[in-house]
Amino acid sequence: MMAESDLTGQLQKMQREWDERARENARFYVNTERQDWTDAEFFRSGEGTVAEEILTDMINICQGQDPKRMTVLEIGCGVGRVTRALAQVFGQVYGVDISGEMVRQARAALADLPHVHIFQNNGKDLSVLGGARFDFAFSSIVFQHIPSRDVIESYIRAVHARLRRGRLFKFQVQGAATPDAAPDDTWLGATLSEQDARDIAVRCGFEMRYQYGPGTQYFWLWFFKRQFVVDWWYRGKYALLIAYQRGRGRASRALHKYKR
Repeated sequence: MMAESDLTGQLQKMQREWDERARENARFYVNTERQDWTDAEFFRSGEGTVAEEILTDMINICQGQDPKRMTVLEIGCGVGRVTRALAQVFGQVYGVDISGEMVRQARAALADLPHVHIFQNNGKDLSVLGGARFDFAFSSIVFQHIPSRDVIESYIRAVHARLRRGRLFKFQVQGAATPDAAPDDTWLGATLSEQDARDIAVRCGFEMRYQYGPGTQYFWLWFFKRQFVVDWWYRGKYALLIAYQRGRGRASRALHKYKR
């Protein structure tokens, strides 16, 4: 785990650099397909994301619930590109972002939507949201830019605490290797393998039910919050499996040494 002083410095760097990007050209850094977005084109691109990743997955997301009665969370809302599209589908939409400048622009752009609530958070958890609870959580093209696995896992654990039982957190991480990235690079971010993702899911109390795109920049994960009894059973089973595998490894090495 990262030392608290190092983590604080990294979060401050993330906030500072994303504020700078937002002041320079927020829409470009949110969606780098072009630099000169019009309002209509920019928010239409968010509708495209929702059409591709939300509307095609409503069985997993809603689980029989009326979407207009659902409260959903978007992590890394930026200036509201996807948030506005989410608000067309769901009853209450909360968005958080580490950048105060992104949040300022998002609030101005979404001021006509009273059921949308935008907050600046600390970049690692959801304490700014008070006691809010959610039926679904979503994050797109955000965790790819976080340079710390500790911060990513902190976010996932925070979502678990806010998500209702059995509900889904669907999000992307950086799956592609980034050998040229500096340890504190807030653009390329930390890489997660499929096994990394499975381990984080277990540690945070989720079931990683599906995945798509491991080894790519757009590695999608479906983390479902477990029911209480099943959660404890699964964690215990996983711990026993790891202990068994480690024991087999030690025994194999000892036998190999003995034969020599």
